[in-house]
Formats: sequence, C-alpha cells, structure tokens
Amino acid sequence: MTFNFNNPYPSTRIPLFARNVVSTSHPLGAQAGLKMLHSGGNAVDAAIAAAAAMTICEPVSNGLGSDAFCILWDGKALHGLNASGRAPSAWTPDYFRAKYGADAATPPKRGFDSVTVPGAVSAWVALSERFGKLPFSDLLQPAIEIAERGYAVPPVVQGKWHAPIPELQGLPGFAQSFLPRGRAPHVGELFQFKTAGRALRAIAATKGEAFYQGEIAQAVAKFSSLNGGVLTAADFAAHRADWVQPIAKDYRGYTLHEIPPNGQGIAAQMALGILANFDIAGLDPDGVDSQHLQIEAMKLAFADVYRFVADASAMTLGVEELLSSSYLASRAKLIDRNRAQAFNAGSPDDAHRRGGTIYLTAADESGMMVSFIQSNYMGFGSGCVEPMFGISLQNRGHGFSLNPASPNVVAPGKRPFHTIIPAFLTQGGQPQMSFGVMGGNMQPQGHLQTLVRMLDYGQDPQTACDAPRWRFNQGLALNVEAGMPPATVQALRERGHQMEVINDSYQDFGAGQFIWRTNDPASTGYVAASDARRDGQAVGF
Repeated sequence: MTFNFNNPYPSTRIPLFARNVVSTSHPLGAQAGLKMLHSGGNAVDAAIAAAAAMTICEPVSNGLGSDAFCILWDGKALHGLNASGRAPSAWTPDYFRAKYGADAATPPKRGFDSVTVPGAVSAWVALSERFGKLPFSDLLQPAIEIAERGYAVPPVVQGKWHAPIPELQGLPGFAQSFLPRGRAPHVGELFQFKTAGRALRAIAATKGEAFYQGEIAQAVAKFSSLNGGVLTAADFAAHRADWVQPIAKDYRGYTLHEIPPNGQGIAAQMALGILANFDIAGLDPDGVDSQHLQIEAMKLAFADVYRFVADASAMTLGVEELLSSSYLASRAKLIDRNRAQAFNAGSPDDAHRRGGTIYLTAADESGMMVSFIQSNYMGFGSGCVEPMFGISLQNRGHGFSLNPASPNVVAPGKRPFHTIIPAFLTQGGQPQMSFGVMGGNMQPQGHLQTLVRMLDYGQDPQTACDAPRWRFNQGLALNVEAGMPPATVQALRERGHQMEVINDSYQDFGAGQFIWRTNDPASTGYVAASDARRDGQAVGF
C-alpha cells in the first residue's frame, strides 16, 4: 500500500514516523509507554505501562476495575487475549427479577448489580509473564507517580468527567474519589488519586495477586456486601484471562483479525465481508453511494451480531457460519442502493450507548506490535469506587440479557456480550497494522470506516482517522459528524436515513489509534496516527 499523505480533512495532526511507537488518547499514557522502550523494554512492556497510566489519566473511560482485550504480534505469530470478567456466582435471571421486577430486561446500568469481575489487571500480568522483558513492578511506576503527584486534567476528559455527575454522584465511593472539591476538576486543575496509587503499589509488588487473591479482592468484596452487591472474594479468585486465537476475515488483499466472541469484533468483519461484494473503490470516498453501502452493510452485520453473539460457550452458531463468504454475499443482496432499510437477523445455517473505553497501541523496532483495549464500559462504569484502593468498577453486567431464550442470558461465571475490540491487520501472513477505535457500538463501525478509507481509497492512517464519520444507532437512525459534506448528508436523508448532525465526537464517533508498519526492507519502521477527537498523541523514537 502506498499512501499519498494528502489530508483533505481539517486536522491538527500529522502522522508520526518512527521505529518505536506508542499511541494513546492521553499524552502521559503515551509517555509512560515510551519510558519503557527507552529503558530497554519491548512493545508489550510499553503497552502495559501505558494501560496502567491510563487508569489514572482518563478515569472516565477506564480504571483499575476495568476489563481488557489484546491482540499482539510477537515477531513470528499473532496472539489474542480475552481478559473480560465473568458474572458473580450468585447472578441468575431470578436474582435480578426478584430485585428489579419481572419485567426487567437486563441487569441495571449502574450500581453493584452491574459489576462483573474486573479483568484488566489480569491482562497486564498475563502479557508481562509471557512476552515482557522488564520486571512487572517497573511497568507500573509511571502510573504510581502520576496517581500520587497528580496531573492537570485535559479538556476532552474534563468535559466527559462533568457530564454524568448528576447520575453518579450518589453512588458509593464516587464523590469521594472523583469529586475531590465537590465537583469535577476544571481544565488544567490538578487531580490526585492517591488511593489508586496504593492499589498500584500492591499490584506491582505481588504481580497482581493482591488484586485477585489478596487485600484488594477482600476490600472490594466487603464494599460490595455493604452496598447491596453479591460480588465475592471467591469470584475474584476464580477469574482468569484466556489466550485465544483471533478470528480472521480477508478484505482487499489484507486480513482483519479480531478477538472471537464474547466481543463484537466479528461485526466489523461481517460488514467488510458484505462490502466485498461491491466496487467501493470506484465511488467517491465522501459521496452518498459509498457511505450508504457502508451504513447498510454495518446494519446487516449488527442485526446478526445482536441476535447470535454471546459468550462463545453459549452461542448457537459458530464464527465460521457468521463469516461465511457465501452467507455474507447473500446478505449483500438485501441492500437497496437507493433506499435505507431496517434489517432483521438472517439464518446463516441454511444500542446506542455512550461508552467509556481507552484504546492504545505500541510497536517496537524488533517487529513486536500490540493492540490493546481497556474499558469500564459506560462513563465511570458502575459508578461504584472502592475507597481504600480507588478501584473504579466497570458495569459490564449491564450487557447481559435476562431473557432465557437469549444466548446472552446471564448465568454464574459467564461472560457478557462485550463492546471493546482491539484489531489487527495482516497481509500475506505478515503484520501490517495494529489499531482500534473506542466508543461503545461505534467500535466496529470505526474499524469499518477507517479500513475502507485506507484499503479502498489509499488514505493514510491519520487522514482516515480525521475523516468525518457516521454512527448507526438503531432502525434507520444515524448520528453524523458535522464535518460530513452537507450534500452527502442531504442525499442520505433522501434515501431514508434518519440523520442527526452533532458536534460531540468523544464517543458518538469514536476515537482511534493506528500504527501501520512500513515496507522499508532495510529496517522496521512505522507510521502512526492518533485521533484528534481525544486529548492524546502518538510518540516515538
């Protein structure tokens, strides 16, 4: 692939060219990773350090009580890691209906009955033990320093910190941790998180054992019991992160790799498999015909994913059936090129949510590339924050169904449907790009839109990142970014799309980080992009 690096979209950024790269949505996270590379560490060490720092620097989106997934190229092969948490042993449909009524469709959005066992710390430990070079305790030192000394809150994080306060301020531990002056910090104001620093020190000293089998697990279990939850120390002790084989789908001579279900990465692969049946490259990249086909393909993919995808052990259909080229070709035939439609799930065998997620990627001159995502789901997750160690707990349990007929029905020890999806691109079995796009159900939509721009239209990663995006919600409803050409927006409306043009890019249109490996035979090098929709940057040397 040869990029022209001629960016026609408004941007404050140019791509970074370097042999060692870290790209995150907060500068201090990127710098934490870069410190590890300067200290002789590899891309895995850099990713762990960045991930730990991000729990402090962007607490709206992730924390020590988050989940995580990873895809990495170790220099020879691709590996996947599923570090999402499982339901407490007491969770059943009857448990929730007894508490919330017979008509409850899902576990609650906030509070302890939305909390599954957090998996992010187990991801750090598993990655370090298998692929890291530096001592695990060294990797958490930048995060510890940031937590204890504090940092100046940047604009995008501050805006999202302020927004959910009316909903969250009464939840246990929230105000104590995240409203230190009785309000959200102002832009540029110092925020210290010393209790999380205490947790990070314990995690660093015990390689995570304190979190899952020691004092932190005990503290969270006690906090849960005091606040009406049923999450126990035994639930923490039973947790494990699982190494998995990423699933693959070819598109335009490249292969997109995603983590297999319980995640929604398969939605991006299905949408691309549908688009493969059209000559997208022959259409204007910002015109109505290209955008309409992408939207309809994404809607078709979501119809199946929301019907069939769950914890892999509970799915009634296999990944192979959902990704079958013949099945996706049959789905492509349902698209009317002149009319928007609302689609139902198909038969392969014959919600709009504002998320809370950080994505980061790192690559080093040895060729190791890491695609890593970490999330508390919705902004500040459950809103529950254990006060002794500052454990801000995710609300992934809200992703379960209470419908016994659903493959995603809640059950003890089961993983819920998950939105966070790191991605990886290869060509001819060799690494090409580690990337991801944050933001609830925007994530596979972001994968689709940026890959089409790069692979069909030859746009470089930063250009593809800066380009205006749309976001499908449900039915015929879409959000569209204000930078989308007005003529395209109007033409989409004329085809029946129900368009809302909005300016909030934080989650509505996601935010991505991209590292593309260059093809210089003399050395390993990269071109990296960081989304201007967040506060972050790509750094390297």
